[in-house]
This record gives sequence, C-alpha cells and structure tokens, in this order.
Amino acid sequence: MRMILFSSRQYDIDTFNEANAAFGYELHFQESNLDAETAILADGYEAVCPFVNDNVDAAVIERLRAGGTRLIALRSAGFNHVDLAAAQAGIPVMRVPAYSPYAVAEHAVGLILALNRRLPRAVARTREGDFSLHGLLGFDLHGKTVGIVGTGIIGRVFGRIMAGFGMQVLAHDPGAPAADLLAIGARYVPLDTLLAESDVVSLHCPLLPSTYHLIDGGALAKMKFGSMLINTGRGGLVESNALIGALKSGQLGNLGLDVYEEEGGIFFGAPVNVVQARN
Repeated sequence: MRMILFSSRQYDIDTFNEANAAFGYELHFQESNLDAETAILADGYEAVCPFVNDNVDAAVIERLRAGGTRLIALRSAGFNHVDLAAAQAGIPVMRVPAYSPYAVAEHAVGLILALNRRLPRAVARTREGDFSLHGLLGFDLHGKTVGIVGTGIIGRVFGRIMAGFGMQVLAHDPGAPAADLLAIGARYVPLDTLLAESDVVSLHCPLLPSTYHLIDGGALAKMKFGSMLINTGRGGLVESNALIGALKSGQLGNLGLDVYEEEGGIFFGAPVNVVQARN
C-alpha cells in the first residue's frame, strides 16, 4: 500500500518509519496541509493520512477519490474537519480511537496550577531579578468546585485527579453519567448550573455543531465572577472574541488554552499553549 501523510513533520517521519518497519508500506511525507489545491499530490496513493488542521471537505474527498484514494486514515481522534457524509459515497474514514487520556487530563491540571499559582508571571519576574510577591497570590483548590463539560475518557480521568485535590466535582454530558465519577461524589447538572457554581470550568467535549461556541458571551456571563476556564478540547468550543471582553472586565479571572479556533495558520509555527491571568 502507498500512503501519503499531509502536514507531516520530522517527528511524524521518525515515528511512522519506525512503526512501518514491521509492515513495509510505501510512505510519502508531505509538509503541506491537505486542501483543494494540494489534494492532487495524493494521486496514485491508496491511503491518505491527514492531521487535525487539514481540510477534508466534500471537494477534497471527490478529488482524492478521482486520484485513486481508497482510505482516509486520520492522525487524530477528532473528525470535525472531515465531511463524513461525502466520504460515505465510497471512501472509508478511520481515526485514532483515543489519545492518552492521562496526558491530556494532566496537561489540563498543569494549566490550572500554572494559572492559580501565577507560575508564568513568577518565572518572568525571576528572570528579571524581581522576587516580589505582589500579584502572585493564588487560592486553595481544596474545597473549591470544578465543572467538567464532557465526561468521556479524558473528562473522567480529569475528574478523578481534581477530586484528589479535594475539589467538589460537577459534570455535564448528554450521555449517561459515568459510574466512576458518581463513585467519587460527582454530581451531573445542567450546563447553566455548572457554569454558575464552578470556580474552575474545564472543557473536554468534542467539537460538533451542537458544541460550536458552547462557551460564548452568554455562557461566560453565567460563570462566577473571577472564575477560571480551561480548554484542552477544540478551539471552536469557545467564542474567542467573547473571551477578550470577559478577561478585560474581570468576569473571567483566569484562562488556560491549549487550543484556539484560528490556530490553523500558526499550528507548528508558534507555541500552542496560551496561558493568561488577570492582574
């Protein structure tokens, strides 16, 4: 089988070549993103492997089919960048079943601790020889309330970690309540209740039409004044312009982003993690 990997970087080349040693597929690595203009590069390849910021819409799928593509194998768990309805006409789509839930959940916890203890600001001051403590006061997580939006595998791992800090856990998910979260005392509540009662809100849901801009100006207004928002899910879950106003007004006290809805043009080219804290 011949496969072309779009949006590939050196670590893709290293890991895929290592894994492929046992199979012997013919791999071609393409640095360009997949879109309507670059889809022609896949001509003659039976399998195409896109990444999260590649465009796999109906036009691209039709061009891939015309070029002989018989399989789209995503290097991501999310599939919001794929027109699944168009793919049903004849090209199977495969995805990564899950990332390490512990890696993502622990990263979300790291963002919370960095924000709460003002670590980026403290590091910057230390580099400048400034050891003052003004503006570095955080708060105890113990006894506070964390709201988890989306209790799939990652959300459940995150919830168990935060319960270990002694936090009260609220959860919101359209599916059935997770037994392991219920076992640690989590309460499933409507989204508005979660936003109103949580000191920290963490997003762990997929990006779907129903979750696009789930956190907009109205949702931010329902949150506790000065609360914290963490997003390690998808950038489109949050309306970016609304975040700016909420930060300026103090309605949102702390913001930790691992994703941004306009990240496509800077992905790979600039730091992905954005941590902001209100003075």
